[in-house]
Parts: sequence; structure tokens; C-alpha cells
Amino acid sequence: MPPVVIGIIPARYGSTRFPGKPLAGLCGKPMIQHVYEQARRAECLANLIVATDDERILMAVQAFGGQAVLTAPGHVSGTDRAAEVAHSLDADIIVNIQGDEPFITPEAIQAVVRPLVEDDTIPMSTLAHRIDRVEHLFNPHMGKVVVDDHGMALYFSRSPIPHPTETSESILRETAYYNTVGLYGYRREFLLTFARLLPTPLERAERLEQLRALEHGYRIKVVETEYAPLGVDTPEDLAHAAAMIRAGERAG
Repeated sequence: MPPVVIGIIPARYGSTRFPGKPLAGLCGKPMIQHVYEQARRAECLANLIVATDDERILMAVQAFGGQAVLTAPGHVSGTDRAAEVAHSLDADIIVNIQGDEPFITPEAIQAVVRPLVEDDTIPMSTLAHRIDRVEHLFNPHMGKVVVDDHGMALYFSRSPIPHPTETSESILRETAYYNTVGLYGYRREFLLTFARLLPTPLERAERLEQLRALEHGYRIKVVETEYAPLGVDTPEDLAHAAAMIRAGERAG
């Protein structure tokens, strides 16, 4: 019997840089609707739920025919919000889908689920995209990851890893560097365990939640993908996303 896979989209109203971001208009739809409609195309998902702390987001999702639930307002991360919802779900695998990526592809969701289906010893999975621009390599807002020969994460960082010997584009041709993609698959029981773990020193230093799993001794499978996310963190990002949709560069 195949595992039951459920997608959860955490969406909070009070973003520091962009309050009300999930409801921001993007080519005639709230941004959360773009995310939902893109994710719903993933055939591996038995269900898709928006987990939100705000009645306005709940009502907006229900208005376009999506499913949403209200969660506690005090969660410090989307992972915690997803874990609250997962606690009451009858599911084997949970996919945590970022609520600010209107161009998420069904192929990316399929890719993050696949290793959990194929190997039941893996508790968690994520994606990584090969870096092709040197400014991305040195951008601290874009997480980096290095893996072992089996595709398991060795470390995540906001700094370039491995350490580059130069800062020109040629370094990217000589060494493979990878940005993390904010899409995570969890076995449901591990997600509930993860949410109970205390933050760890490396996690606090790097401000990367994935390090909590590694520091507690859990493995994370990293799958290379061609999907390069376009997250919307600011009104300027939203304008860029709208321009891309109007130009027909990305489906949304």
C-alpha cells in the first residue's frame, strides 16, 4: 500500500518585511492561491492544507476552494505550524511547502517525496539547486549545503561551502556549489519529534533550522533539482514575480 502524503503550506500574516504577504495580489489572485494551485498539481499529494494563524488567510483560501486550518499564533517557524497540523492527520509523509513561492513546481514536490517512499530509513528530505551565479554563492540569504557520497547532508550554512579560493565565476565551473531549496519532506512521526527538539548551537549560529536535525544525529537526504525557487520576501519581489507571469516566463 503506497504511503499517504499530505502537503502543508504554513502561511502567517505578520511577516516582518512584508505584512500580509500571503494575501498580496499577484496578477489577480492572492499569492497563497498561486502556491496552492501549483502544489495541488503534484500527483503524490493525497491532500493539501494551508496552516495559518490568521482568519483572513483562512477565509481567502476557502474562497478559492482550498483547505485551510487555523493554528496557534505563537509558532516561531513554519515547521512548528506544520507539526501542529500534522499531529491530527492520518498520514505517512508530510511535505512542508513554503507559502511565499508562487512558482513551486509539482516536479519539485515529487522529487522531495521520492526518497522517503523508496527508503523508509530516511526521516527527512530536501532539495538543492546547483549555483550558477557567483552573487548567489556569497548571498547570506541563500542557504548552502554540502553532501556525502550518498546524497546525505553534511552541513548547511549561509556562507559558501566548501570555502572558495576565489570570487570569480570560474570557481563555479571548477567546484559544485549548491543552494538549498525551501521544500522539506518528513516522515510524520519524525516531524512531530523534530518540533519537540530544542534549538541547537549551530542552528542558532547559522539561523538554519535544518542543522537541528543534523546536530541531533538525524539524516537528511538532499536531492539535486533544476527547480530554482523565486521566493517573495518583499513588495519588490512581488513586482518581479508579477512581471514574470505577465511575460509568460513562469506558470502561476
